[in-house]
Amino acid sequence: MTQAFDLSGKVALVTGANTGIGQGIALALAAAGADVAAAGRTPAAETVEKARALGRRAEIISADLSTIEPVGRVVDECVDRLGAIDILVNNAGIIRRADSLEFSEADWDAVIDTNLKSVFFLCQAAGRRMVARHEAEGVRGKIINIASMLSFQGGIRVPSYTASKSGVAGLTKLLACEWAAKGINVNAIAPGYIATNNTEALQADETRNRQILERIPAARWGSPEDMGGAAVFLASSASDYVQGHVLAVDGGWLAR
Repeated sequence: MTQAFDLSGKVALVTGANTGIGQGIALALAAAGADVAAAGRTPAAETVEKARALGRRAEIISADLSTIEPVGRVVDECVDRLGAIDILVNNAGIIRRADSLEFSEADWDAVIDTNLKSVFFLCQAAGRRMVARHEAEGVRGKIINIASMLSFQGGIRVPSYTASKSGVAGLTKLLACEWAAKGINVNAIAPGYIATNNTEALQADETRNRQILERIPAARWGSPEDMGGAAVFLASSASDYVQGHVLAVDGGWLAR
């Protein structure tokens, strides 16, 4: 069974891998044997250094995913530098907070473009490579999108984020329906409340922090490392019959 989770010889492209959830997932995939391309606006130097310390090949790919302009290049660079793209993790994302009565079009567009539009077109670019390789060599591709608790719930003061992450869940299911028979598994991870820079405002808000902790059965915020096991499972042959699933890794948040 251990062999089913072995990613030796695989190449993973992870967006937003410089810190937080993206870094935790990239390093978990590297620990399981995968070589890693870390793509994003901020160079993931620490992530790449740690992946190389595990004996893996690792590369930084510079890309501002607030637009789809670099999408094709990102996938091409991954293949050119590391020889393939077996796994895509769409983690890069942003959040903007304001009351819905005051929410701006600029904040709406910025979040939707990064969190949903770029995710789809990265899936498309990687999917084309994966389908062609499956047809030629029988190798399966794995796509893992990063959803959210707000893929299931409404949240407050984050309308574009909620819309984008609800869209990610729907997109994951659609692509699974289209690509399952073409050799690609498309699934998503929905992190619970994870201690990262994206949640600093919530952690610093004494009232909201207390309310959040009171609801989590595990009685703690999650860490980026908590995402690693789920990512390795969904990236490995152990999940070959898992399609279109949104896996909550939330300390029990949704169960309560």
